Amino acid sequence: MSKRNSDRAGLREVAAAAGVSMMTVSRAIRGIEGVSDKKRAEILRVAKRLNYSPNLNARSLVAEASDLVGISLPTLYNDVFAGMLAGMRNTITNAGFATVLDTTNYDLDVELDWVQRVLSWRPAAMVLTGVHHHPELRDTLRQAEIPTLEIWDVTADPIDLCVGLDHRNAGLVAGNYARKLGYKRPAFVGAPRGIDLRAEKRVEGLRTAFDTHLPAERVDDPNSYAAGAEGVRRLLDRDPRPDVLFFLNDHLAFGGMMAAQAAGLDVPGDIGIVGFNALDLTTALPVALTTIQTPRRQIGVTGARNLLARIKGLSPDRTVQLPVELLQGATTRLQ
Repeated sequence: MSKRNSDRAGLREVAAAAGVSMMTVSRAIRGIEGVSDKKRAEILRVAKRLNYSPNLNARSLVAEASDLVGISLPTLYNDVFAGMLAGMRNTITNAGFATVLDTTNYDLDVELDWVQRVLSWRPAAMVLTGVHHHPELRDTLRQAEIPTLEIWDVTADPIDLCVGLDHRNAGLVAGNYARKLGYKRPAFVGAPRGIDLRAEKRVEGLRTAFDTHLPAERVDDPNSYAAGAEGVRRLLDRDPRPDVLFFLNDHLAFGGMMAAQAAGLDVPGDIGIVGFNALDLTTALPVALTTIQTPRRQIGVTGARNLLARIKGLSPDRTVQLPVELLQGATTRLQ
C-alpha cells in the first residue's frame, strides 16, 4: 500500500519492517498490554526510523480490530462466485477468523455503503470483487489502513492486494482460437453495458482478436438460460448473421445453444458457441461446451492466504495474475 507521502511510512510499512501484525504495532505504539517490552522497543525503533506518523482516525479501528473479514461479492446467483467463495472462506475460517458476506448487485454505491458500515465493526480485513470501485472507496480503505484484497481481476495499482485473472487476455484467447478455426463474424451476449466491467474487458480482447466490430446483445438477467436464448434469437435476425457467439458465462451459452439448435442451425457447423468459466454444468451437457476455464477456487484460496499474510504484517505479492485455459468442446469446429 502506498505511503501517505514520500517521507512518512504508514502502519503497514512499520508492521512489515518489524515483522509483526498491524495490530501489534498499534498496541505497541499506544502502550496497550500484550506486547513485551523488548518487542515494543523494537517496534518503536522501527517506527522512528521510518518516520511513522499515526493516522488518528484509523488507529482506533486497527487497535481494536475484531476477527471478522468482510467479503463483498456482486451476486450469489452466478456459480463462479460461489466456487471462489468456498475456497476463500475455508482458508480464512481455518485461520481462526470469521467472515461476514454481502452482495452488491454490481452497484458501486451499494459497495461503498457496505464497506463504510463494516468498518464500524473493526474488521481484521476486507475482500472486494473487481478493481473498479466508487471513487471514495480507495481512499476510505487506505486511510483506515486495513488489509484489503481485490479478487477476480488484476491491476498494477491495487488498493492493497489483488488476485485474479486478466479478462482482456481471456477474451483474446477465446477470440484467437475461434478465428483460427475459420470463424469470421463474431457476436457477444452479455449484461447491459456498464454493469459487469470485467466482461467489457473480455469484449475488448475479442475485438482485438478479430480486428472488427463486435455486435452485442445485452440481456437483463445474465445468469439465465432463457436470457441467453433470447439474446441469440435477436442476433440470428441480423444480416449478415454471426457465425460464432461468445457469452458472458456458461449459463447464457447453454441457453444460446438451445436457441440456435431450435432455429435449425447446426452447432458448430453453421454457428459456433463459446462460453466462459467452465462451470460444472458444461460437463453434463449432451454436447460439450467450448469455454474458458477460470481458476476461481484457486483465486479464492490464494487470495485468502495472501490476505492472512498481510494481516500478520508480511508483504506478499501485491498483484497475482492466474492463468485461464480454453477447453475445446463440441460447440466449435475441430482444428
